[in-house]
Amino acid sequence: MGIKKKHIAILGSTGSIGTQALDVVDAHPERFVVEVLTANNNSNLLIQQAIKYKPNIVVITNQEKYKEVNESLFDLGIKVYAGQQSLEEVVENENIDIVLTALMGYSGLKPTIRAIKSGKNIALANKETLVVAGDLITKLCQQYGVQIYPVDSEHSAIFQCLVGENFNPIEKIYLTASGGPFRGRKRNELLNITREQALKHPNWEMGAKITIDSASMMNKGLEVIEAKWLFDLKVDQIEVVVHPQSIIHSAVQYTDGSVMAQIGVPDMKLPIQYALGFPERLENNFKRFSFFDYPELTFEKPDKETFRNLQLAFNAMDKGGNSPCVLNAANEIVVDAFLNNRIGFLSMSDVIENCMEKITFVKNPTIEDYVNTDRETRILANELL
Repeated sequence: MGIKKKHIAILGSTGSIGTQALDVVDAHPERFVVEVLTANNNSNLLIQQAIKYKPNIVVITNQEKYKEVNESLFDLGIKVYAGQQSLEEVVENENIDIVLTALMGYSGLKPTIRAIKSGKNIALANKETLVVAGDLITKLCQQYGVQIYPVDSEHSAIFQCLVGENFNPIEKIYLTASGGPFRGRKRNELLNITREQALKHPNWEMGAKITIDSASMMNKGLEVIEAKWLFDLKVDQIEVVVHPQSIIHSAVQYTDGSVMAQIGVPDMKLPIQYALGFPERLENNFKRFSFFDYPELTFEKPDKETFRNLQLAFNAMDKGGNSPCVLNAANEIVVDAFLNNRIGFLSMSDVIENCMEKITFVKNPTIEDYVNTDRETRILANELL
């Protein structure tokens, strides 16, 4: 009997995670079928991908590019749709087995909710979904019997350390952080940082937004909040450890004091493949880890005074309600402003903190509350700029 192929929808197929997911598909054509591909703006790459993988459906969110994409793919019999609404609707397609959410930022929330309500398992590369609405998402997953398989390397590491432990209680988790390009620098050394300097990450190749988040340590802050929801943790059960080599991807400490860690080279294809192939570990020819390449692994405490975003994220998680939603929306605005040379590197934290103080707190938000909070925060953050 042959292996049943998994039909995948890749939301954000032209981004860093999306293209690497297609590399995983290339390595396992006997396992995976691409059912849906979506992109926001990159119509050229989307067309190339569609011609190669022949998905059933393609969505280009930018409606101005619909004609170009549709004309290119019409003869192949691929259905082409445009707009945000289409993006949310395609995930309900009955042929889809798993939805890889690799969209940027807040835009991943609504399609993920629709996918969960359609009973689809989620390979989650969009941490903002759980940051913004973790409480809502976890309840929906329970309600609809849906699994979330984390794609972030750190959360994948924790997930891998938990498999087979049969709910043995966790004492704490250690989320590792590379420290980014400015590790060890103090505030006065970061006053005149340029976007070019911030975009040079020492270990990982990522999109611009996530690279800036990594430099400001907001990325780790968002991951802390994501981990809380993914693994049902309290604030004091999550510790961030700066580990410049990015070899230990994260670790779990159990109640007996044992620590289990997941180790590997910095390569996003590994956690992507684990999420898509779960529960199986699939063979591949990805680069292998060698202990002898890394004679020294080092660890240090994060500097939350210099990199205030990390502390702001812990504050938001501690407060709960719509606070993480405010944190995320304000951060998306200031990162965009920084990339366009409209705000200084350190000033980003000031705007985020200001928004967290001024936006009305909602203790038990509904989806409407999240949408309103996101909109109000973006308006306020733009005014503060």
